[in-house]
Amino acid sequence: MSDSSTLPPARLRPEAELARDALSAPVLARAARLARWAGPDTRVDAGGGLVEEQLPAAAEQLGLSGDDAAAHASEAWRIAVDTGLVEITDEEAGTVAAGEDLALLTGGSPQDVLGVWLTALEAVLADASVPDLDDLVDAMAEGGEVDLSSLDWDPDAESEFLDGVLGNLYLLTVGEDGPGDAPVPLPALAASVIVPSDMGEPSNEVLEQVSDAMMRLDDQFRLLEPVGLVEYQPVDEALMADADEEPAAPVDEADVTRYGMVRLTPLGLYGLRARLLDAGFEAPAVGDLADKGADALLDGTAPFPPAAAHAETELWLAGRSPLDAARELLAAARGSDPGAPLRRLRCQQALSLVGGEAEPALREVLDDAELGGLARVWLTEHGARDVPAPPQEMIFWLTIDTVAAQLAAEGNSEELRALVEGLARQHSGFFDTVWRVEHPATPDVLEAMGRLHPDKKVAKEARKAAFKARSQQGG
Repeated sequence: MSDSSTLPPARLRPEAELARDALSAPVLARAARLARWAGPDTRVDAGGGLVEEQLPAAAEQLGLSGDDAAAHASEAWRIAVDTGLVEITDEEAGTVAAGEDLALLTGGSPQDVLGVWLTALEAVLADASVPDLDDLVDAMAEGGEVDLSSLDWDPDAESEFLDGVLGNLYLLTVGEDGPGDAPVPLPALAASVIVPSDMGEPSNEVLEQVSDAMMRLDDQFRLLEPVGLVEYQPVDEALMADADEEPAAPVDEADVTRYGMVRLTPLGLYGLRARLLDAGFEAPAVGDLADKGADALLDGTAPFPPAAAHAETELWLAGRSPLDAARELLAAARGSDPGAPLRRLRCQQALSLVGGEAEPALREVLDDAELGGLARVWLTEHGARDVPAPPQEMIFWLTIDTVAAQLAAEGNSEELRALVEGLARQHSGFFDTVWRVEHPATPDVLEAMGRLHPDKKVAKEARKAAFKARSQQGG
């Protein structure tokens, strides 16, 4: 995933709702509870962790019991320190006090709460990239340092791997071709970062790497669920049992959910988008353009998938009267630059959401060479009377503009191929006339038609017309 590409827009929940989710996430809730519990008698060690003798009381405060209670209490305390909910007032004495950020959880804005949660998320993500504690202890060298070579662990590579997995999970969540809110099978997610995109049948070696990655991700998602990033159904323990052991209960071998299922929560979507923005990615959210001008709307939604562009446009229109919106959209749609055809397509799609009150704006541009064609289409579709027939040159200009927009939006899609075939079939002598159209995209559109049309004779006519058009334009 390149940080120069624009990602599909995310549909975020309101910040107030996300803040409530953050406050109820076990990791932040426990950290806040310990921050309120801490007092003058609370003591920490040189690293800022609770001293061992206070861990049982901290675990009791959190309602924890069992062998792992002290460890979970220690983790919760560390999150409280990392997020600024607790401040160490005297390192030598090991004393602490409530941090300034603790008050934000009750008296701050939703954005303040989410800021604290994002800090907690970073701490948990850092933990998720660290090997199991038992492995670390075993790898301790005599000097008290960790021998990374004995762990077969590269901190940077491990962090990059997890970032790649989460990036793919984000894309699957926001992309219109992905599962959206549905959970993703863990094997598919692991394969997305292991199996090369151009590999047909994965080799046994690659499949083994996918299996190893699944086991790593199983541990990591178990850590990431309590912070509210994901909802996770772990890998069935029976899959990790010895082959000689009999399963405790009958199992369905075809049940893919046994291999782990993960879903990004609405809070997790917010968190990953924030991280992507910090990393320099263009990661828009639906609603970002609602208070911008029509030029920003048409340019901004140009790379959006159709459903996302529709949702963004509806939000933009909600803040304007139909007539004012139509005039602003039409003005922004003009232009002869390479992006103009797609702008006009987005304008046409936006105008389809505007009611009959916009009719005066469309009539105002009937004689406009760039907008007159789409204005006639809109007026006809809305049942307007006395719509003048378009001159032939306007019909051909609109045809070129439409194909150019489709090329920019979809590339060489099946829909565009069908459009090209229909144009050549419906208009006799189409290529003898269309090359003369004074549209900047005429040569490129005709070359595309030559590539896309399945009939070799028609394709050759298109290529000849493209040559004439380019020569006419001095290309």
